[in-house]
Amino acid sequence: MLGDGVYARASIQLRLYQSTRRIRAYLRWSDGGETKEKYVCDVDKTTRAANLALAWSKAREAEMVVDEALPPHSSASSVAVRAVMTANKGKNTKPELLLRSALHRMGLRYRVGVRPLPELRRTADIVFPKIKVAVFVDGCFWHGCPQHYRPAKKHGAAWGKKIEENRDRDAATTLTLSEHGWTVLRFWEHDDSEEAATTIKAAVEEKRSAIR
Repeated sequence: MLGDGVYARASIQLRLYQSTRRIRAYLRWSDGGETKEKYVCDVDKTTRAANLALAWSKAREAEMVVDEALPPHSSASSVAVRAVMTANKGKNTKPELLLRSALHRMGLRYRVGVRPLPELRRTADIVFPKIKVAVFVDGCFWHGCPQHYRPAKKHGAAWGKKIEENRDRDAATTLTLSEHGWTVLRFWEHDDSEEAATTIKAAVEEKRSAIR
C-alpha cells in the first residue's frame, strides 16, 4: 500500500548479513519501473518458509500490506501461504547459498543445478560430476520434513497426496542414482550449513580416494 489509495504488488526478500549472521526481511515493489524496498523486520526462524511467514505477518501488522484476493484456482489457505509456497519452489534459496559458500571456503568446487544422469529428469542442487556425488537441499514444506512440515488447512488431502508423491520421487531418485554409482546426500533446509558441508567434504574425499 503506497498511500492515497495507490497499491502495488509486493514481495518479501530475505537478506543475510554475513558479518552479523542476521537475516533481515525487506518488502520490495516496483514503482514506475523502479524497484523500491522497505525494511520490515529481522527474522530468526529455522526455515525459509517460517521466515517468510513471519515477515508477511509483521508487514501486515504494520499496515504495510493488504491482502489481495486469491486466484480461483489457488489451493492455498491465504495469500501469505501462497507466497510462501511459491517462494519455496525457487532455486538459489538461502540454505543452498549458505551451503555452497561453506563448501567453497573448504576449497571444494562443484556444479550447481544439473542433472547427475542426463537421461533422468532430476536436478541436484550441488554436483561433483567426476566422482559422482550429488547433493540435494530439500525444502521442509515441499518434501515433507518430519520436523517442520504442517499439512495445509485448505485442500489438505490433495496437498498431502502431493507431498507424499514428492517423498516417493525423492526416494526413487536416490535409489536410481545409487544404482548408477552415485553417492547421494540429502539435507533439509533447516540443517546447519557448516555441518552439512563437513559431511559433504568427507564424502567427496572418500570418493576421490577410492578412484585414485
